[in-house]
Amino acid sequence: MDRGTERDTPPSRGAGSGTAPEPADTGRIPLAVVVVDRAGLISHWSSGARRLFGVAKDEAIGRHAIDLLPVSGALPDIDDGLPYAEYAPYDGLGPGLGNSLDGGLGYPAAGRARLTVPERSETGIPPAEGWGRDRVDVLWWAYPLVGPGSERLLVLAADAEALHRPDTEDGPLVERIAPGFALHTDFPGAEDLARRLPEILPSMSVGESARIVAQVLELGYPVLEFSQSDRVPVTPDWGVARRVERRARRERAARAAAAGRPLPEEPDDEGEDLEYVAVRERLEFLNEVSGKIGTSLDLARTIGEVSRAVVPRFTDVAGTYLREQVVAGEGFPDGVPDTRTMWHRVALEHTDEPGRWDDVVPVGEAMPFPAHTPFFQCMTSGEPVLVPRISEQMGHAIASQFDKRDIRPLITGRSMLVVPLKARQVVLGFMILLRHPERTEFNDMDRATGAELAARAGLVLDNARMYTYQESVAETLQDSMLPHIPPRMAGCDIATRYLPGTLLGRIGGDWFDSVKLPGARTALVVGDVMGHGLNSAAMMGQLRTAVQTMAALDLPPAQLLRNLDDLAQRLGETYLATCLYAVYDPIASELHLANAGHIPPVLVRADDGRSELLDLPTGAPIGVGGVPFEAVRVRVAPGDRLVMCTDGLVEMRGEDIGVGLATLCESAAHPAASMDDACDTIIRALNTRGGRKDDVALLLARLNGIEPDDVAEWIFPLDPAQVGRARAVVREQLHDWRLAKLAGPAELMVSEVVTNAVRHSHGRPVTLRLVRGDALLCEVDDDDHELPTLLSAGPDDESGRGLRVVSTLAREWGTSRTAAGKSVWFELTLPKH
Repeated sequence: MDRGTERDTPPSRGAGSGTAPEPADTGRIPLAVVVVDRAGLISHWSSGARRLFGVAKDEAIGRHAIDLLPVSGALPDIDDGLPYAEYAPYDGLGPGLGNSLDGGLGYPAAGRARLTVPERSETGIPPAEGWGRDRVDVLWWAYPLVGPGSERLLVLAADAEALHRPDTEDGPLVERIAPGFALHTDFPGAEDLARRLPEILPSMSVGESARIVAQVLELGYPVLEFSQSDRVPVTPDWGVARRVERRARRERAARAAAAGRPLPEEPDDEGEDLEYVAVRERLEFLNEVSGKIGTSLDLARTIGEVSRAVVPRFTDVAGTYLREQVVAGEGFPDGVPDTRTMWHRVALEHTDEPGRWDDVVPVGEAMPFPAHTPFFQCMTSGEPVLVPRISEQMGHAIASQFDKRDIRPLITGRSMLVVPLKARQVVLGFMILLRHPERTEFNDMDRATGAELAARAGLVLDNARMYTYQESVAETLQDSMLPHIPPRMAGCDIATRYLPGTLLGRIGGDWFDSVKLPGARTALVVGDVMGHGLNSAAMMGQLRTAVQTMAALDLPPAQLLRNLDDLAQRLGETYLATCLYAVYDPIASELHLANAGHIPPVLVRADDGRSELLDLPTGAPIGVGGVPFEAVRVRVAPGDRLVMCTDGLVEMRGEDIGVGLATLCESAAHPAASMDDACDTIIRALNTRGGRKDDVALLLARLNGIEPDDVAEWIFPLDPAQVGRARAVVREQLHDWRLAKLAGPAELMVSEVVTNAVRHSHGRPVTLRLVRGDALLCEVDDDDHELPTLLSAGPDDESGRGLRVVSTLAREWGTSRTAAGKSVWFELTLPKH
C-alpha cells in the first residue's frame, strides 16, 4: 500500500481479491483533508478537498484558508482565477469555522455550511462523481494542532448528502458520525497525529481509535465513519441523516402522487424532531461552554471558568475538586487515586443565597473521600456517576466525613451528577453537580453531556496545569542561573533587571554579573547568548561561570574576552555570544572596558546629567574565534552612572537600533530617587513600545568612588620584624578613623596574613592596604603565585592556624591571583555608631 498519497478510491486488496467495497457500502465516505499553518495559509490540500471544493491542489497550496473553506460570509476574489464559492449565512452548530481559522479556538469544533460550486467547465477539473449540483451541503471538523511544527489546524470536510444513498429505500439512521484519520496522509506530522486520536477525540477510547486507524489503513484514504453507538466530542449535526431521510420520504411521496400510486406509509417524525431539538440544544450548550473555558493558561482562572460555565444553565451547584499535585503545580499525578488521595476544593459556584455554602464547604479545603461514596467511584473508574435523588441515607453517609458540619440540608433530595476531569486517561479531579429538588433530575443524556463537558474541561485544565508547571520549572531554572548581586559593592551601588522575552519562554541566554576583585575593584559583566530556550540558557551558564573564574584571576578585560572566546571554540561552534566586561576601580576613579560584539554602555555624568554612549572597539562576538579584543580606559567621577544592557532592550523589529539607543541615553539621564527607580524608568521608556520578543538583561551601577582619606597603604620589607610594625600602623590608622573597636581583631588577622606573606615572598616587598567603605577591607599583596588554602591544624602543628584565625574572625575573606603574585584579603563589619 502506498502511504505517501491519498486516494480518491479504495486501493486493491491484492491479486485475485478484487477491489475494496465502495465507501457507501461499508458505511464510510471519503473526506477532504486540509491543513492550515500558523500564518493561516493552506499547507496541505488532499484530493478529496479538490473533489469537494473544486479547487486544484497547486492552486490551493499557499492560499489563505479563509478564502477557500466554508466560512460564513467569506467570498474569494472572483478575479483571482479560482472557482467562485458562495457560502450561505452560517447555519451550523458551534462557533463557526472562521473562529478556528483565526486561531480563536483552542478546542475541536464542527459545523455545517452550504456552498455553490461551479460547473466542471469553469474549473478545468475533470468531471467526477457527485458533481453537477449547484449547492453542496458540507460537514466540517476543525482540530487545533499543537507541537513544534508549523501546522496549526486540521480541517476535515465531507459531503453531507453522501450520508444517504438515493438508490436505497432507507438511508442509514445516523446518530453519531466520526472522522477517521489515516497514517499515510502526506503532510508533516500526520503519523504522529493519527497516533494521538484519543487526545484529538477525548471521549474515544484507545481501542476504538486503533480500530478506526486500522480500517482507514485498509481502505487507503481518510474516511467519515458513522454509527449508532460511537461517542465522540465533536459532531456537527446528529440530525443530518434524519433530515435527509425526511426529504427522501417527501420526494418518494411526490413521485407516488405523480404516478397515481398510493402514498407509502411513513413513520411519525414528531418524536424524531423532539429528539433532534434536544440533541441540538445539548450540542449548543457544549459549544457554548467550550467557548467560555480555556481563555487563558492561568490555572486559577481556568478553574473558575469551568465552574461558572455550567451554572445555572446545566446545574444549580458546581463544586470542583483537584488532586493535590495539580493544585501545587507539580508534575502529572501518578497512580490511581485511593482513599488516601487528598482532593482540594478549588471552586464552588451556586445559585443559592449568598454565603449558604461558604461556611460549610469552604473553597481551599482538602480532604480524602471514603470508598463507599459516589465521589470515590467516579475518581477510580473515570466514569460519571449519576444519583437521580440523594436519599436521606446517602446524605447522612456523605455528611459523615465533614467534621462538626452538617451538609445534609444542602444535598438531601437533590439530583447529583459526579463527572471526572481527565487528561491522558488520568483523573486530575472531578466536579460535583447538584440540581435543586424542584428541577428535573439528571438523566442519561445529562450524564453523556456531563462526560463530554468533563472531557473538554479536563484537557483545558491539564493545559493550564502543564503551563503552570513548566513556567515554575523555567522560573526556578532561570533564578538558579542568574546571580543575586548585592546592592552595594566597594565604591559602587548596583541594581539589575531581567525580563523574559515571552511568557511561554522564560529561559534565555541573557545574563549579568558582578565580581569582587583585589584593590577594592569590581568587575561588571553583561552578556547575551544568541538564541532562546534551554540550550541557550545552558550555554549562558557555562560562559557566566567561566567569566567568574577568570575574573577571580584578575585577568585584564581584553585577555579575559580572549580566553572566553577560546573556551567557546572548545565547547562547540553551535552558539555565539556577545559580552561587555568592565572593571571599576573606585580608588583610581577609572573604568577599564572591553567589548565582544555587544552594544556599547551608557555613561551618565553626575556633574551636568549628560549621557553618552561610550565609544568602544566593538570586537567580534564570543565564539567567532581568531579575532583580537581591545580594552580602553575611561575616567569617571563620583556619582557617575554606568548603564549596561542586552540588545533586547533597545532593538525593535522594523526600527533602527539607533532609535532604541537614543531612548536608552535619554531615559538613563532622568534623575531618580534610587537605583531601583532608575532601572524602572529605563524599562518603562523602552519596554512600552511593543513588539519586544527578546530577553532583556539590565545592569545599572552608580560609581560612588572611594575618597583618598579612606585609603591607607604601606610597604614592608621582607623582614619578620616588620610584622610588629604592621600591627602598629593598623592600630594607629583605625584609631584615626574612629574604628578603635576593630583594632583588636584587625591587628590579630593582619599579623597572621603579613607573617605568611613575608615567609613566602620571593623578593619583592609586601604591600598592606586598608580601605574604609561599607566595611573595613584589608588586603596584603606579595609576589608568590601559589594561593594559600585553609588547613586543619592539629595541636602539635607549627603552621596552618593563620587562615583558620582569619576565617573565624572575618565577615568575609578570600584569595586571588594578581599580575605580580597573589592577594589575601578580609573584611570586618563596621560598628554602628
